[in-house]
Amino acid sequence: MTELHVDDVDGVRTIALDRPESRNGLTVDIVIAYARALRELPDAIRVVVLAGRNGAFCTGLDLKAFDRDRVADARSGMREFHALTRAVHGCDRPTIAAVDGVAAGFGCDLALACDIRVISDRAVFGELFVRRGLMPDGGGTWLLPRIIGVGRALDLMLTGDLVDAAEAMRIGLATRRFPTEEHAARVAELAAKLAKGPPLAYRAIKRAVHANQFGDLDAALAAEAAGQLELLASDDFDEGVTAFLQKREPKFQGR
Repeated sequence: MTELHVDDVDGVRTIALDRPESRNGLTVDIVIAYARALRELPDAIRVVVLAGRNGAFCTGLDLKAFDRDRVADARSGMREFHALTRAVHGCDRPTIAAVDGVAAGFGCDLALACDIRVISDRAVFGELFVRRGLMPDGGGTWLLPRIIGVGRALDLMLTGDLVDAAEAMRIGLATRRFPTEEHAARVAELAAKLAKGPPLAYRAIKRAVHANQFGDLDAALAAEAAGQLELLASDDFDEGVTAFLQKREPKFQGR
């Protein structure tokens, strides 16, 4: 079964995850293919839509496919995840995160890296890293405060609490919300509208907006990588994953 669908229609490239067994969790191989689909855009593509099938957007790293004992692999894998964040954030076409269902962990950061987040009524966001004894490592510490403010961002990252569709709209995490049954059609309408717009102006707008932001995404990603690699070697991370797999609350010990 194809786990990553890339469809080009009328100037719109839609990249959709299709891994129902993990609620669209990611493996390194899928992340590499995902980034390639964003970097290798034909000139005819004017807009990119990131989506997920089967009632989920993306739940981040597929923990069942992750080997906790291979930190070297984690370092290599993190580089690929960071490459995907850069590919989304640095895309010179308008990007839409079509969030229908859960966007958690790196999946949340993936949506944050997009220009526009269009959600359904069943959308849920969560920076869940802290629940596994980790920190955001997909650019979330740089992206989220810029979207919703430092206070709210720290609240979500420190608690790991989930944000439903109504709250996402209230705090500015999402930009548009539609009933679940209308979501796909409304995303298609918006993408079609943008596809008819001026590509050069889009590029200029995005370049100016990004240039006017304070801070450096690369520096943030480097800091996240350093912190995350330490956390990946911790007993708390091991407990966080074990508790997740055993479907119980983790008991973190701070070591």
